[in-house]
Amino acid sequence: MSEKKSFKNALNDCLNEAVAKDDSIVLVSADSGPNSGFKEFITDHPEKYFECGIAETAAESLCSGLATTGLTPIFCAPSPFSVGRAYEFFRIDLGYMRQNVKIIGRNCGFSYNDLGPTHYGLDDIALVNEIPEVMILAPQDADEMEHCFKAMLEHKGPVYMRVHNNSLVVPEEKREFDINKAVIYEEGEDIAIISTGNETEFVWKALDEIKAAGVKPTVIGIHTLSPIDKDAIRLAAKTGKVVTVEEHFANGGLGSIVANVLAEECPAKLRKIAVPNIYCTSGPYDELSHLYGLDPEGIAKTVIEFAKE
Repeated sequence: MSEKKSFKNALNDCLNEAVAKDDSIVLVSADSGPNSGFKEFITDHPEKYFECGIAETAAESLCSGLATTGLTPIFCAPSPFSVGRAYEFFRIDLGYMRQNVKIIGRNCGFSYNDLGPTHYGLDDIALVNEIPEVMILAPQDADEMEHCFKAMLEHKGPVYMRVHNNSLVVPEEKREFDINKAVIYEEGEDIAIISTGNETEFVWKALDEIKAAGVKPTVIGIHTLSPIDKDAIRLAAKTGKVVTVEEHFANGGLGSIVANVLAEECPAKLRKIAVPNIYCTSGPYDELSHLYGLDPEGIAKTVIEFAKE
């Protein structure tokens, strides 16, 4: 069993390391700084912490203002609020103004599984991807979290990084990282599986069953959704069949981004493993994941059936 690291500890470690090297970084909160894992940072750097209360729209406007002074604001809040509630401010104050602000949408997907549709982050990729020139990141493990955090700060302009509540796998082996390149885990000839964020771990858990059924997959992990690595999608298309896996609505997320590239450049059959566009129920996370075919069992079933069609 691989070691795991909580997303809160990962974020805290990344922020502390970054602040030690870059004095321009400040943290902005909408009543969620400690809950995001930054309690230690807030205590150690009170002068770098701006608390706005439950007012995400005001927080993002504040970030825009801080950025104009040469600071690098990081705003971390649950994705349904940092993106959904504050969308106009994200689009205009950050996107249109091309401000050097970093938004971390935590608790994406079904992270708030007990609170229902009002707290689900299932449309954040679709919304942010409609804002021009915003980089979108979705780290797949603890190692990638560190790399994505550094790349987010190095990029000059608005960045959105989505983070799930699930603990992050700590890879046993370090691999090379390029913010512009997807991870090609392995190449097969029958079908390609493209996943992002927390779902990549579930894809890996499904591979034994997929291979036992005689299916040889190409397996690709996407940590940068915008700009997307088109070369990786072209590689996937060579198999003739592509499956995308994401804890996001089927419309507007990874599957739609991949579909656009396939339609324009390298036609192939596509099957999306994602959440249907409905107001989903609440309940235990494992049960929700199973209900919508996002767990290893559901992924294996869809991939095997599609490969054998």
